Amino acid sequence: MRPVLQVALDLMHLKRAVEIASEAVEGGADWIEAGTPLIKSEGADVLRQLKKAFPGHVIVADMKTMDVGGFEVEIAAKAGADVISVLGLADDGTLHEAVLVARQYGAKVMVDLIGVEDKVARARRAEEIGVSYVCLHVGIDEQMKGGAAPAETVRAVADAVSIPVAVAGGITSETAPELMRAGASIIIVGGAVIKAKDVAAAAGRVKEAMASGQGIASVVSRKFGENEVRTALSKVSTSNVADAMHKAGVMRHVLPRNPHGVKAVGRALTVQTAKGDWAKPVEAIDRAAEGDILVIDVGGSEIAVFGELAAWSCRTKGVVGVIIDGAVRDLDGIHEMGFPAWSRHIAPDAGEPKGFGGIGLEIVCGEQLVRTGDWIVADDSGVVVIPQERAVEIANRAVDVFERENRVREEIKRGGTLSKVQELEKWEQIR
Repeated sequence: MRPVLQVALDLMHLKRAVEIASEAVEGGADWIEAGTPLIKSEGADVLRQLKKAFPGHVIVADMKTMDVGGFEVEIAAKAGADVISVLGLADDGTLHEAVLVARQYGAKVMVDLIGVEDKVARARRAEEIGVSYVCLHVGIDEQMKGGAAPAETVRAVADAVSIPVAVAGGITSETAPELMRAGASIIIVGGAVIKAKDVAAAAGRVKEAMASGQGIASVVSRKFGENEVRTALSKVSTSNVADAMHKAGVMRHVLPRNPHGVKAVGRALTVQTAKGDWAKPVEAIDRAAEGDILVIDVGGSEIAVFGELAAWSCRTKGVVGVIIDGAVRDLDGIHEMGFPAWSRHIAPDAGEPKGFGGIGLEIVCGEQLVRTGDWIVADDSGVVVIPQERAVEIANRAVDVFERENRVREEIKRGGTLSKVQELEKWEQIR
């Protein structure tokens, strides 16, 4: 089988899906997939519309069928699907019925091995039952935690079966060639194409990489790992992070005290102190690691516990910002040196260094729980705290929000409006 680029339309709106698919086809996409969210959102009619719009292309229905395989294959095939996905976790009977009905309608079945423990054994059994393709699939939610399709698994499955192997899950023009070398015949790409401002160019890059066997830089990010959290969070805004966290983690009443455009990203070093007591905030600077952000709980006090000299000490140590649930002073000097600061208050007066409180404690700042090691993102819109154990996932989800917004922004610039692009009236909640 010649290599195939399958573009997955994991979208909500049919109109956007058809427009993006048109650009993908222009860029060289071979197969067009109606993603599971799109089918659930718009129904089987999306398959009819895609087949009508792209009669010369294979239309894939990512049904992820788990039961009544024959019935769901019939629905999809009658609507125009050439390939229908059935979950590998389904019963053998479901796969068998799906294959029989697909043959009646001239369609084929692809078994999706998402969630299957022994992928080699299940792929072999699926081939025995008569499916046409098997798919190694790392789901989007797993990708957000740093998961990716490992080449060794692709190779093991490809060596075990004689039918074509598809692979999906965070693939870009950088990673596609390696998966092909491991034995994949069908490269399924979603976000790296459909989130791009220029979808045709993005699809073209994947096709070029597949043809040449050499990775090509992608305009849409691959998923970030444990050691790349700072890089990922540096790409996004606090608004992106807040959306990714479903509004959790947003500090209240802590405002930017910087010139426009100043941003800070780093791990929190927490400080707790008493009203006007600036001893622990200053001592914490000596304990901080390069790239840390001081997060100081003063209980909202209006007497400053941080000023220009402390900021210069931070600059010397490589501390990249300060967040204070209290007051900051010397704002003119802090502005002049460009040190990132956020606080509840601004005040000219400072207290005395008495040494109450502690460093590295669990604190509350801006009405949010913060622990040393949690990640902080702060910019003109405010401050968000990310629990350290979810940092990889939230960083990837925030980048996904950012890149999806880039695509929507492009569609608005082409003459749309946010309401029209999102079809708000159609999708208003019915109570």
